[in-house]
Amino acid sequence: MGKTIAQKIFASHIVDNPFEGTYILSLDRVFCHEITSPIAINDLKERNLDKVFDNTKIKAVIDHISPAKDSKSAEQGKILRDWARRNDIKDFFDIGQNGVCHALFPEKGFVRPGFTLVMGDSHTCTHGAFGAFAAGVGTTDLEVAILKGICAFKEPQTIKIELKGKLKEGVYAKDVILFVISQLGVNGATNCILEFSGPVVDNFSMDERMTICNMAVEAGATSGICQADSTTVEYLWPFIKDDFIRKEAALKEYTKWNSDSDASYVKTYSWDLSALEPLVTYDYKPDCVKSVREMEGTKIDQVYIGSCTNGRLSDLRVAARILKDKHIAKGIRAILSPATPETYSKALEEGLIKIFIDAGFCVTNPTCGACLGMSNGVLADGEVCISTTNRNFFGRMGKGGMIHLASPASAAKAALKGYIN
Repeated sequence: MGKTIAQKIFASHIVDNPFEGTYILSLDRVFCHEITSPIAINDLKERNLDKVFDNTKIKAVIDHISPAKDSKSAEQGKILRDWARRNDIKDFFDIGQNGVCHALFPEKGFVRPGFTLVMGDSHTCTHGAFGAFAAGVGTTDLEVAILKGICAFKEPQTIKIELKGKLKEGVYAKDVILFVISQLGVNGATNCILEFSGPVVDNFSMDERMTICNMAVEAGATSGICQADSTTVEYLWPFIKDDFIRKEAALKEYTKWNSDSDASYVKTYSWDLSALEPLVTYDYKPDCVKSVREMEGTKIDQVYIGSCTNGRLSDLRVAARILKDKHIAKGIRAILSPATPETYSKALEEGLIKIFIDAGFCVTNPTCGACLGMSNGVLADGEVCISTTNRNFFGRMGKGGMIHLASPASAAKAALKGYIN
C-alpha cells in the first residue's frame, strides 16, 4: 500500500513511538512569535532550561502587535527579544525587519518539502503549501520543541480534497477555501490533514496554495498540505540554487515526498469548481458561507486587507486593480496592512501603495494587528468589517464586531460601495 505525503514525512522523522498511534518526530524548524512564545520561554527559564536545541533551526519574529501598543505588548516583545539575544537566534526579525510570520518565513525560504515544523499558532498549517508537515501546537509542546527539537503527534490521517475544473474570472483561492470549509464544516477535518490536489491546485501559485492551506485549520485540520511540483521549485529556487545543479534535480528530490498513486485516505472529496462564485462568510463561524450575490447590500463600516491569508503582493495587486482611480465610499474606513516589508517595498515600487492611499485607505506597517483584535483596526460593538483575514469568531476583531471573510477582490469592491456587492 502506498503512502500519503504526511505518512512519508512522519516515517522519515520518527524518533520514538511511545504509545500505539503516537509518534515523537524530529523537527526541521520551530517558529516563534511574541504572543505565545514568551509563556514557553518564561517557563523554561524558571526551570533553569533557558537554552535551545539549535539556534539555526529556530526562527522568531515580533508580528502580532507591531510596534507595541501598550506596556503589556512591549513586555511580550521584550521577552522574545531578550531570549533571542541570549540564545543567539540567527533569524530573529524585530521591528522594521518583521512581518506576519506565515508570510515572512516562506518569503525567507525557511520551508522545504518534507520538512516538519511547529509554532504556537494555529495558522502554522500555512506552510504545508510547500509539501511540509506544519502544525500549530500548545505551550508545553512548544517548550519541548524549543528545548529538544521534537514534538509528539498522533498517527496521521489524511483527507484528500480534489479540486477540479477551471475557476471563473473573479474567483480566487480565498473563495475556494471558503467553499471547502462550508462543505466540510468547522469540525469536518478534526485531527486530520487536508491534502489539496487536482487541476485547480496545480494551477495555483505558491501564494494561492498558502491561502488555502492557511485556512485548513478552520475546518478543524491539524495541517493543510499540497504536493511539491515545479511551482514549488520556482518559488524556492533563490534559496536552493546552491544545493542543486538544475531545477530538474530539485524537482526530482522534492517530488519523492508526494503521495503515491495507491495511497489510502480516510475520506476523499472531489468537487468541480467551474461554476464557483465569489463567496463571503456570515454569522460567526468560518463554515457559514454564502455567495457575494446572496449577501449583496450588506452594509459595512470597515474594510481590512492584510494578514497571513491575503496580505501578499499578489493580493495587493488584485485589490489595486479594482481600486485604481476610484475612491472608497463615504462613511467607511479602509485599512491595508502589507504582510511583510518586502511586500510593502515592492508595492511601493509598483505604485500600488499610492493607489490605495489615493483611494482613501489607511496604509499601516506589516502586522497581524486587527486580524485578532489587537491593534490597527479594532472594531467597536456593532460594527461590521469585510476582511481578507481567516477567522470570523464573535469578538475576534473587537468586542461585538461582525466580520465577513472574503477575497481581496470582494473586499476592494465593498470598499467602493460601502456594502457587499
